[in-house]
Amino acid sequence: MILGANVGFVLGLAASIFGDCAWPVTLWHAGATALAGGLLGRWWGKVWLNELNSALEQRRRERLLAESKPAKPKP
Repeated sequence: MILGANVGFVLGLAASIFGDCAWPVTLWHAGATALAGGLLGRWWGKVWLNELNSALEQRRRERLLAESKPAKPKP
C-alpha cells in the first residue's frame, strides 16, 4: 500500500509539474493520486497474496497425494 501511494504521489506530482499547474494544485493532484495508488496497491497486494496462498496449498495437496499413492514395484 505504501509503495502504491509513493508511486501515485510521484506520478501525480510529475504530471502536474509537466502540466504547468500551480503548486497548491500540484500538491492536491499528488495527494489524490497517492490515495488512489495506495488503494490500488492494497487491492493488488490482497489479490497477489490470495493467489500465492492458493498456489502453495495446491502444491501441498499434490505432494500429499503423491506420498499417499503406493510405490510401483520394480521388475
